[in-house]
Amino acid sequence: MNWKTILAILSCNIIFMSASYTMLIPFLPMYLTQELGVDAASVNLWSGIVFSSTFFVSAIMAPIWGRMADTKGKRLMAIRASVLLTVSYFLGGIVTSPEQLTLMRAFQGFAAGLWPMELAIMTLYAPPEKLGLCLGTMQGVLTGGGVIGPLLGGILAECFGMRVSFFLAAAGLLFNSFMFIFFVKEPPDPARKDTSTAEAVPVEKSSSLLHIPLIRDMLVCGMLVQMVILILQPIMTTYITGLAGDLPNLIFVSGLIFSLGGIAGAITAPFWGQFGQHHGFFKAMSLALVFAGVSITIQGIPDNLYWFAGMQFAGGLFFSGIYPSINAILAANTPSRLKGSIFGLSFSTQQIGSMAGPLLGGAIATFWGMKYVFFTAGAILIVLSFAVHHRFIADSAAKTSTEPLMK
Repeated sequence: MNWKTILAILSCNIIFMSASYTMLIPFLPMYLTQELGVDAASVNLWSGIVFSSTFFVSAIMAPIWGRMADTKGKRLMAIRASVLLTVSYFLGGIVTSPEQLTLMRAFQGFAAGLWPMELAIMTLYAPPEKLGLCLGTMQGVLTGGGVIGPLLGGILAECFGMRVSFFLAAAGLLFNSFMFIFFVKEPPDPARKDTSTAEAVPVEKSSSLLHIPLIRDMLVCGMLVQMVILILQPIMTTYITGLAGDLPNLIFVSGLIFSLGGIAGAITAPFWGQFGQHHGFFKAMSLALVFAGVSITIQGIPDNLYWFAGMQFAGGLFFSGIYPSINAILAANTPSRLKGSIFGLSFSTQQIGSMAGPLLGGAIATFWGMKYVFFTAGAILIVLSFAVHHRFIADSAAKTSTEPLMK
């Protein structure tokens, strides 16, 4: 199949996947109180349990599904994930208690793995010179779906109730299943002897990937970046509300400001991919990290809603350059037969970051104040940027051994 056709199909699938997820997640506390009878005193506890159950299970299962993708087929694992996620969303629409919702979310974690399979499929179809463009486009579409989802979810919840949102999400994932079944073929299996990394990694052992310092460093970077993203989410709406004061239409304004980063990221992600393709993905990653870190740090300084909104948009411009760079580096330094394993491992480490982020953010906000959550998140990204620059750009030995793969 032509790589452009695959990119178009996967982009369509990613929209449905991302929008289906994000049109439900922000409203789960409301679902717990309005539909499942959880009282206000217990809703925060149940929200934490419901959220974390998915991350915990998917962190365990993602590497397993990744290894199976390399032996059974990446298309088959994408179909598996789509079908099981369809079932999970349908079950979410018929649950009647918070315990059942927790079990549904745990099952959703078991089913997860669609995004890493789409990355693996695309990296095998994409020409090396178009890898950055493809991964940047996919990241932009993923972010765009994350903007569409909450808006659609809010409208549906207001007009029809949240159960309809679950059923619509199930329909979106069922559509994805049909797209993989009827329109996507298994990626071509390149020659067993992968010239880019065949000497570094025995293709029959996916565990060997963790023995490579470069791979380990990128997985840790991905985990820390995901932790930073999730460290902010628990306090973002509260922080915006505090800045807004008595502003009318507060819920709409909060949602709009919250979505500004996603809008910016959806626009710029393909450009970051192309920048990395031409100038090196390590350089793109280092620049994106430092500017994203500075933007987040500044968000914690002013007591002005409009300045905060501007920095939220600016942060989105730079955040969108991080994951395409990480994914491109992982893809370029992994044998073709282990693409499923590497993106499964990457997804697993990001889920660990997703679990750690809200806990750390909540603790910092409780003991030091919300502004320090932004300062901590910014500091993590800035330190990561300097570490990437020192390890892979300034170090001439590392640069000559790895950077040519990125161009």
